[in-house]
Amino acid sequence: MDSVRLLPSERLQLPNEPGVYRFFNKEQEIIYVGKAKDLKKRVSSYFNKIKHENRKTQRLVKEIVALEVTIVGSEYEALLLENNLIKQLRPRYNVMLRDDKSYPFICITKERFPQVFSTRRTHKNWGEYYGPFTNVKPMYTILDLVKKLFKLRNCKYNLSEENIQKKKYKVCLEYHIGNCKGPCAGLQSEQEYMADIEQIRLILKGKVKPVKEHFAQKMKVAAEQLAFEEAQHYKECLELLNNYHAKSLVVNPKLDDLDICTIVGDEKEAFINYIRIKSGMIILARNMAVQKKMNETNEDILTMAIVELRAQFHSEATEVLTNLELTWPINELTITLPKIGDKRKLVDMSLKNALFYKKEKLDAKQSKITPADKVLEQIRKDLRLKIAPVHIECFDNSNIQGTNPVASMVCFKKGKPSKKDYRKFHVKTVEGPDDFASMREIVLRRYKRQIEESNPLPDLIVIDGGKGQLSAACESLKELKLYGKIPIIGIAKRLEELYVPEDSLPLHIDKRSPSLKLLQRIRDEAHRFAITFHRDTRSQKSFQTGLEDIPGIGEKTADKLLAHFKSLKKIQEANEKEIAEVIGESKASLLIEFLRQRK
Repeated sequence: MDSVRLLPSERLQLPNEPGVYRFFNKEQEIIYVGKAKDLKKRVSSYFNKIKHENRKTQRLVKEIVALEVTIVGSEYEALLLENNLIKQLRPRYNVMLRDDKSYPFICITKERFPQVFSTRRTHKNWGEYYGPFTNVKPMYTILDLVKKLFKLRNCKYNLSEENIQKKKYKVCLEYHIGNCKGPCAGLQSEQEYMADIEQIRLILKGKVKPVKEHFAQKMKVAAEQLAFEEAQHYKECLELLNNYHAKSLVVNPKLDDLDICTIVGDEKEAFINYIRIKSGMIILARNMAVQKKMNETNEDILTMAIVELRAQFHSEATEVLTNLELTWPINELTITLPKIGDKRKLVDMSLKNALFYKKEKLDAKQSKITPADKVLEQIRKDLRLKIAPVHIECFDNSNIQGTNPVASMVCFKKGKPSKKDYRKFHVKTVEGPDDFASMREIVLRRYKRQIEESNPLPDLIVIDGGKGQLSAACESLKELKLYGKIPIIGIAKRLEELYVPEDSLPLHIDKRSPSLKLLQRIRDEAHRFAITFHRDTRSQKSFQTGLEDIPGIGEKTADKLLAHFKSLKKIQEANEKEIAEVIGESKASLLIEFLRQRK
């Protein structure tokens, strides 16, 4: 196999041969692995001028700075190499058929007089393994059947020929109650013991019929020899096998060694059902859910699943029944899409299981979704956001004729107020009633500090105001290079219109929509917080000046004076005519008289 490293601009140098390609980002991390029947055509398709409908593909292409290809001899080799690389490298944009569960096996040990038991640990030197079993109930049913049919030892003795000849061991209680034939004391030959082990191997492989014939023959011989108790024992063994086979037999017994793998899915997920059939019995059933990372087709995922599941569960079947026609070949394996007959019934059964599994998963997800999650998801849809806005921050400013300009920021997380994250701002750089400049200042100060302190940024910014305030906030985001990275909207009070950047027309949401009601609630909370802060600030300054203590001079008059003269000192330096121009002659004379007495 040949590996070639290229820049995206050099993609036309690629050969028209099958292989695997790997995309790298600027950190030289592999972010995607793919297979191709024709490397040149497939890799070039990512960079053509046609805009990708899938946003994930657009994002992937933007991150690619280099690519590497491995040329292989066939499409099947490309499929296997892709599967192995995905498991090994775990690229961010690839679907991964990962299964972290540990399934049990039935083990027949490699020793004289082997033992048979269940285990979750495997080692090739320990013995032969059958399984894995995705459901432990059938495994214990088989072990129980084996225990009733055959008298096997369960001791840990080293039953070497030398130890047995020296009579190193004595029979235990298991022998006396009839569960063991005493091979440790030389009471059972190795040949007889291994004949039983061979019958157990056939049962574990799903081949019950030869075992039934074996016991039927032994029963017949015992009866001919007038050994009626022994014949009765074999008859009971035969009945146990018949009962086990009857319970396990679900399809035509003529169907032997088959895999069934079906898939159903939507844009986000795929649901797979895998069934193994042996001698008309279902010996394994497995469901799997796969999150789609790119624009993978169900056919691609199903092909990968067949390769992965067959390897995981050690399938030796030469035929796989599916519900989709697959274009990628799998070596020495027949892929069948049956239309009628027993095979079609098997596919329908598997498909029914996949659909039921899909419904189960979706119902489980719905049960976990809180009312707040539903509202946030509706906001995501209404505002066409990439993700639901779990973290929302809303800004409002407050002043009366330019006096004591302040601003507030409220924070909502998961649809609820996070009061510990509320912030108050004294507007520092703006003089006079300029709401746009005030908004520009506080948004800049807020997110400049968040960046400097490496604090999390919101999923959505809401500005209390129309296009003007929104534009001012956007200027600050542009200065911080956050514009386009954080969604931002403005909400106007009069008609409850929503404004988005670079769009002169407002966005209208149904007035009864819970998403609009939550945005209104956030806006109203920011307004309340700003007004309260402004009132506290103004009261504090008024108290400091003592203007409101003058008879005839109220809160509004004091605010007018402070807005015009900026401070108490300048009010004291002004003459009566200058003051009268702001608050009128009668109030001006009252104020002058008060200031004279204060001196």
